Amino acid sequence: MSQSRQLTAIMFADIVGYTAMMQEDESLALNLRNKFKKKLEQEVAAHHGNILELKGDGSLSIFTSTIEGVNAALALQLNMQTIPVVPVRIGIHTGDVIIEENNIYGDSVNIASRLESFAIPGSIFISGKGYDDIKNQHYIQTISLGNFALKNVKEQVEIFAISNPGIKVPSDKNLEGKGEKITNKKVLQKSIAVLPFVNMSNDPEQEYFSDGIAEEILNSLAHIKDLKVAGRTSSYQFKGKNIDLREVGDKLGVSTVLEGSVRKQGNHLRITAQLINVEDGFHIWSEKYDRELDDVFVIQDEIAITITEKLKITLLDTEKAIIQKLITFHQEAYDYYLKGRFFWKKRGPGLKKGLQYFQLAVETDPLFALAHAGIADSYSLLAFYSVMAPHDAMPRAKKAALTAISIDESLVEAWTSLAFISLMYDWNWADAKKQFQKAISINPNYAAAHNWYSTFLTWIENKPEEGIHESKIATELEPLVAISYSLLANSLLGAEKYIEAMKASRTAIELEADSFLSYWFLGVSLIGLERYTEAIEVLKTSVHISARHAWPLAELCNAYSLAGENAEAQKLLDELISRSKTEFISGMFLFIAAYSLKHYDLAFEFLEKSFEQRDGTLAGCRAWPGFAQMKNDTRFLTMIKRMNFPE
Repeated sequence: MSQSRQLTAIMFADIVGYTAMMQEDESLALNLRNKFKKKLEQEVAAHHGNILELKGDGSLSIFTSTIEGVNAALALQLNMQTIPVVPVRIGIHTGDVIIEENNIYGDSVNIASRLESFAIPGSIFISGKGYDDIKNQHYIQTISLGNFALKNVKEQVEIFAISNPGIKVPSDKNLEGKGEKITNKKVLQKSIAVLPFVNMSNDPEQEYFSDGIAEEILNSLAHIKDLKVAGRTSSYQFKGKNIDLREVGDKLGVSTVLEGSVRKQGNHLRITAQLINVEDGFHIWSEKYDRELDDVFVIQDEIAITITEKLKITLLDTEKAIIQKLITFHQEAYDYYLKGRFFWKKRGPGLKKGLQYFQLAVETDPLFALAHAGIADSYSLLAFYSVMAPHDAMPRAKKAALTAISIDESLVEAWTSLAFISLMYDWNWADAKKQFQKAISINPNYAAAHNWYSTFLTWIENKPEEGIHESKIATELEPLVAISYSLLANSLLGAEKYIEAMKASRTAIELEADSFLSYWFLGVSLIGLERYTEAIEVLKTSVHISARHAWPLAELCNAYSLAGENAEAQKLLDELISRSKTEFISGMFLFIAAYSLKHYDLAFEFLEKSFEQRDGTLAGCRAWPGFAQMKNDTRFLTMIKRMNFPE
């Protein structure tokens, strides 16, 4: 017998519970099998495949192309969901096989078979190797279920579920007992989370100071190439909680934790710090510092340097210089700066309060680069969230960012703010790209740079897969932060991966239940899936949480229109127009609302207004799903040309 070896896409499909069906209702079982057999033969032939085995309730087919195999599986599975529903599960793997007449052999056959038995009725499971072949086919949507150890398979296999509308995606509970899930989080030996230091002062308002001490130590460590440092925001999720350090290590993917306390009384300062191995709780190092307040920078440097020594990290001269760099000579300016960051992180009204403290810091010390960067960050976000008009806020943000860079060219915060301004206001795509790359080269551990670079890649360069990659770096650096998952959802929406965007948005909501952005992205994902009723309810929540912010209001208007509820949509458009007379409302969101109601001339008046305002969200006009209905409108295409996007 002749044998040949070739790379093949292997598809197993079977009817779940067929034997029990035969015992309960033989006639029904045969009808379901005939439906399965007929559609299987039709789709395998249509997609240039070959059925090698079709016995009873199961089948084995092969294809020369993974894409063809997945297309056949999609057509088959969608048909099986129509009445009468046939509970079919499908597994696909691509690999090297031995073919002998109508028989095939090899490990790849075993993997495909395991995937099929792993699947649930109505689903299609595909291996990581198969996914590599179809990942750039944007109409094929997928969700990674994780890495699994499968029976009689040597290497762990990453399993993806096809998540197109109509295809079932399993929950973690559905997969219990089917195989051992492998934890993908890598815990590096040289890795650390800096937890917020406990405020031991009698005054609770000194909390900003203890938070700031820990954050400055974290910022110093984050510049070290050979040390993984968990992001500040994720580390601060554990603030005030009595939690097992092993759980901290597991959630943040780190092997050590730095914790401590601060007592500030008048000009006297006591700081304690402990470096702990999370696996066994053993104290690698601990120290107590009793100093004067003016020594705070020296203490921070000593702690950071000691950590590198205890973790056996060899510091480069440039890294040591960053740790020991004096950020200001003025203790009062530093105090203002710490208060600024404390309130800035709270967002909402905290942005303006933080801005006031940053301004006090630079008035006290005009050469305080970090405080200038704080001003840039504040004005940028006030414009981005439409609290201030871009023309009022962004020039001030740019001036502050450039001032910070002129004082200290190695400041990642300032370069990230400058890149954000180039993206969202200047619309200078070339400068934005260079500035984002500069920021990441200075400090690859700065999650904000990866987050906004992902938006640049998705919106401007039309490279959503690269945007997804950058977003995933940010979620690894800040695994417990809602905004990282919301911006991951943004890139997934740009790739039209609505199911995955929905999953990322729900993760963001789990992390921050009062984040209107997370609900907004979830609503947009549901609109992409044409699940308008669900989208309306989610967007109502976003509107409520945000105190009727224009972003979710406009998207809710769009959802109402798509659902045929034009009267409700018109109410929202009227509200936005009325409010725009007394407060800043971006023309972009007035445009979306008006266009969804087919008030086209009015809509383009608003779009022109958005261009004049230089609203940052206009940069996303090619990628945002809400613009899908207008992509063939000549006036909209004219606006895209005016934006001078790169080819």
